Amino acid sequence: MSIILQATGVSRTVPIDVDNCSERAPVGTEKRGLWRLMLKLPALRGQLQLLASRSPSLGSLFEAYDDARTTLERLLADLGADNELIIAEYENICAEIESEVIQYCLEHHSGVPE
Repeated sequence: MSIILQATGVSRTVPIDVDNCSERAPVGTEKRGLWRLMLKLPALRGQLQLLASRSPSLGSLFEAYDDARTTLERLLADLGADNELIIAEYENICAEIESEVIQYCLEHHSGVPE
């Protein structure tokens, strides 16, 4: 089985070992949120990985981001519905979480090796 990761025009197929999911492709909203943010904020990938392992407080932001992005993607896929206002709201929520994560990374940059 494979999943396709997409970010700003780049697609990549990543194999998933279904029998050993916990090692190659951890599941859960926190991990998915981290992955989504790493794709959205490529300049912060390394720092996000390090901070995620050291800071449990980021976990709730990762989970919230995954929930918001999942809902936004579902709304965007429902072409027949009149969802403009709710789509704008979820786009705003995602942007706010991204800003919070960026701010967190800036504030905790000194503790992360370059």
